[in-house]
Formats: sequence, C-alpha cells, structure tokens
Amino acid sequence: MRVLFTGPAAPSHLFPMVPTAQALRAAGHDVLIAVPKPMEQLGMAGFPVIGIGDGRPLRESFEAVSGEEGTSYAKPDLTQDQILDMAAAAFAHASRSTVDDLLEIARAWEADLLVHDSCMAAAQLVAAQLKIPAALQNFGLSSGLDMAARLAGHVTDLYERHGVPAPARSTPLNIVPASLGGDPGGLRMRCIPYNGGGSIPADLLRRGPRPQVAVTLGTVITRLDGLQAITQLIEAAAAVDAEFLLALGDADLSGLGSLPANVRALPWVPLAELLRVCDAVVHHGGAGSSLTAVQAGIPQLLLPQGADNFIVADTLAATGAALRSDSRDVDSELLARLLADPALRTAAAILRAENDALPTPAALVPDIEALATAPC
Repeated sequence: MRVLFTGPAAPSHLFPMVPTAQALRAAGHDVLIAVPKPMEQLGMAGFPVIGIGDGRPLRESFEAVSGEEGTSYAKPDLTQDQILDMAAAAFAHASRSTVDDLLEIARAWEADLLVHDSCMAAAQLVAAQLKIPAALQNFGLSSGLDMAARLAGHVTDLYERHGVPAPARSTPLNIVPASLGGDPGGLRMRCIPYNGGGSIPADLLRRGPRPQVAVTLGTVITRLDGLQAITQLIEAAAAVDAEFLLALGDADLSGLGSLPANVRALPWVPLAELLRVCDAVVHHGGAGSSLTAVQAGIPQLLLPQGADNFIVADTLAATGAALRSDSRDVDSELLARLLADPALRTAAAILRAENDALPTPAALVPDIEALATAPC
C-alpha cells in the first residue's frame, strides 16, 4: 500500500502523523509526506518528503486574512469560535498554492490512501478528484472534521474549478481517549508523542532531589509574542520549593532578566523525555504539549493564549487533572497547589491509564489498511 501524508508547515500539525507513518512503514507499506516548506521539521523522522506550494511562510497567510502585519498568537478579544474561524481562513489561504502540486504527486505516485491534517484544505479536494480514500489524522482534542469543514468553506471556488462537487469523506484517526474529545466514529489510537530529536542532558535521565516542573510554550508563541505569557510565572517560581525547567527552545530569554536560582533554561529537549522526570508541567494549552503530559501522567497548569488553547484548557480542567489560569494571575500559591494537590495527580494517572488502554498505531495498521479499500 502507498500512503501519502500531507499537512501544513507546522510541527504541531505534522508531528502527530509521525507515529502513524512509522507504524505503516514498519508493516511494509510505502510512505511519502507532501508538505509546504520548511520541510526540515520532518527530516529527523527519516521519511521521504516532497515539497508542495509556493514556499511562502504560513505567517503571511495569517497576516493576509487578519489584515495585520506581525500577527500575534494571543487573541484575548476573540471567542474560541472566532479564533477557529480566523485560523481556518488562514490555513485555507495557505493551502491554495498546494492543490496542483498535491494533485500531481498523488496521481504520479499512485497513492492508495491519503492521510491528512484538518488544516490542509487541498487534501479532501484531491482525494475527491482522484477518488482516493482519505483519513484525517487529528492532532489533538478538538474536532478535526469541524475544522476541515471550516477550511472547505473558504475554497469553494477551487472545488468549482476542478469540477469536484464536495470534499471527500475522511475517516478520523483520533489520538485521544473519547473522554477528551476528537471526532466520533473513525479510529482511536494511543497518543505516542513525537517531539522531534534532540540531545538530552545527562542529569535529566533521572529525577532531581527536588520536584521538577517543566515550562514550555510550544513552537510558535515565543516567535510571535515573546515570553510575556510566563513573566509572572518566573517571578512566582522563586518562592516555590521546586526546580523550574524552561523548555523554550532557542527563545531569547533576555526579557526575563536574571532568573531565580531555582529556574533553569534548557537547550532543545524532546518534551516527552523531559516530562518523564518532571512532577508537573506549565504550558499554553497546545495540543502537543497537553497530550505529551497526558501520556506522562502528570498534572498540568494551562495558560491558554490562542488557537485551540481554550478548548484544551476547559477540557483538561474538567477532568481534574489540570489547572488553568490567566498568565497574569499565576502566583506561588497556584504553583504550590500544582505540585501538592493529590487530586490533580490522581486524575492525571487516570488520564494516562485511559491513553494506555487505547491500541497503539501498530495495532491499528490492519484497520488503516482496510480504509484503502473502502468506497470513497
């Protein structure tokens, strides 16, 4: 079977596809990933990758639909639904230049199955035109089918131009327990986080003498908004008996001033490995960070900023495994509760058990194989 994967040029959307692609390749299937530049994000995963689109940064599409230069990630004045609509318009805008390339690649490579992210509007158009079965690889807790439908509404002219009456039906591939969301129907698999490669400091192979709290803002926020989401947290951390490990990649930390003695900046470390030796994590509510923490079975403090962060924060807080706060309201009492509240830890262990009970991507290979022969 020849499986073509595609998604936007964003690690948070591409990385959840990697365990599925690895399982299919290990079962003997051919895998090709078609993605807009930059493609280096998938290079370390070891798959053949082919470029699509005009090479313009995704940021330009967000600026185009917002009418603002230098768009911000945080959207405090918008509702979650408005944020999703804006994101759909931007991703649809970015998808326009990928349609012809993806169509030619799928045809020339003779793909048997097209696995796509919800934010790649070209995918369901191409699958419908070539009559290729499609699967939607969800990246988090929110509905991928809903987001894909939002995108399709922005490219109806492309469907008309290609003579395609409607988007292809796409089977959801969920990576969360049903209690956390995703899409009904389709397939559910265990979340096995893929965070890319990276060197692990030797002293992070085991837990430290004091509790350790990871702090991350994902892969986008620090480039758009800097570190304003955690400035109050850094100040509050000084009064907490724990080590705070800043997993912020190559972000410029100078705006934080002198760090407290118990706050340490790390080089790039795969988040799953870091959380293995942490007692809690603070983050923005990104799907990747959240599900990596679910897999680790540790309490979370979510400081939602934009994108689908508010859906994630509400859902996880409702399980009892996470706290949520405005970034400006973080204090030492909240951080102490994150570490000491036994109810948080119990609920986090329950979520981990729910995730572990799901079949692995490898176990679902026969079900994914069956999608290739299902009627389109």
